[in-house]
Amino acid sequence: MELKIKTLDGGDAGSVAVSESVFGLEPRADIMARMVRYQQMKKMAGTHKTKTRGEVTGTTKKFLRQKGSGGARHGNKKVPQFRGGGRAFGPVVRDHAIELPKKIRALALKHALSSKVKNDNLIILDDVTAAAPKTALVKKQISGLGLQSALIISGKEVDENFAKAARNIVGIDVLPVQGINVLDVLRRDTLVLTKAAVDALEERFK
Repeated sequence: MELKIKTLDGGDAGSVAVSESVFGLEPRADIMARMVRYQQMKKMAGTHKTKTRGEVTGTTKKFLRQKGSGGARHGNKKVPQFRGGGRAFGPVVRDHAIELPKKIRALALKHALSSKVKNDNLIILDDVTAAAPKTALVKKQISGLGLQSALIISGKEVDENFAKAARNIVGIDVLPVQGINVLDVLRRDTLVLTKAAVDALEERFK
């Protein structure tokens, strides 16, 4: 399939042939949802922790007599029902990551790319560079393309001036092609790929 290429200023820069197996699939929401959950779970720190009755500081001496107090029988003030006691069934440090086969992860990215093509939310640029790290200049170019919420994927390296200028623009994310992922693709309305990024993705999934 053929996709048109534009310049950063909105001009025509020809076209590029892309693979149907990467950009022309029928998007499946279930596969993309599995990948989004995989990414979100992997990002969770899992460092939340509360102390159990075996970890809090306190005496284990029986603090009231067994009978005659009129209350329940207690022998340890570190139990959960007392102030300063340990937490029962509290969170512990753990890894929240889940398993997802590598083939499913690759397939999810293909479906995410295909969904952008199907919904006409994919723009291919010849290159993204800036002569100087001036936010006003880059913002004007991006606005000219009609972008308000977009993920811009460059080649192996992002132009330093463009990256510095674009990071001040709300709703615009810039990543190198090796950083492309399903979560970031779906969280922005429009996906912008450079010609180098398209070639790299084609090579990656060949």
